[in-house]
Amino acid sequence: MIFETEIYSIFNIFTGDILRLQGLFVAKQKPSSAPRKPRADARQNRDRILEIAKKVFKKSGADASLDDIAKQAGVGPGTLYRHFPSREDLLSAVYRDTTEKLALAAQEFARTLPPVEALRAWMMLFVDHIVEKKIIVPALTILVGDPKKILEPTHAGIWAAVRLLVKRGIDSGDIREDLDAVDFLRALLGVASIGDTPDWEKSARRLVDVLILGSRPAK
Repeated sequence: MIFETEIYSIFNIFTGDILRLQGLFVAKQKPSSAPRKPRADARQNRDRILEIAKKVFKKSGADASLDDIAKQAGVGPGTLYRHFPSREDLLSAVYRDTTEKLALAAQEFARTLPPVEALRAWMMLFVDHIVEKKIIVPALTILVGDPKKILEPTHAGIWAAVRLLVKRGIDSGDIREDLDAVDFLRALLGVASIGDTPDWEKSARRLVDVLILGSRPAK
């Protein structure tokens, strides 16, 4: 009984010493700070990979070699996989990057171009977005089953962008007041959904000019 009591006391002393040492160690540690931002070169590598991936996917399809993308981006395969561990990650990032830039472009065009020119320039970019979407979405559907969780969060930015530009045109008197901003997108998406005919993209770009012409107020 005495032996068990001694063992118990030693264990308590040992445990107490460990806890005190841990307390001293933790007390000397600096408070945890916010996660560090990626280094400038890491961000540049990531951006470069995304830009090259867009071009390669458009040219060769969503099943293009990731090693080839890394090579063209001037980085090793390991660097690509650190940023994008899977094909799904890279495709998702390309799609999100495209939609984010599409939304930002609306603000830039609104600052630098007259209303009608700004709307036309943005709609041409939207055609590019549809091209990329027609490549990426089927691949994501195969990889993840339902890509809604990737696609839906980007819709609000696109709607806000076209509404900004159309409202600016209406306020300036350059666009008819009875138009709904979403009508422009519906028209372009309608052309894209007809089928994968070789000239659908050219038709969509011609339609942009038709829509712009039809949106002008009657004189």
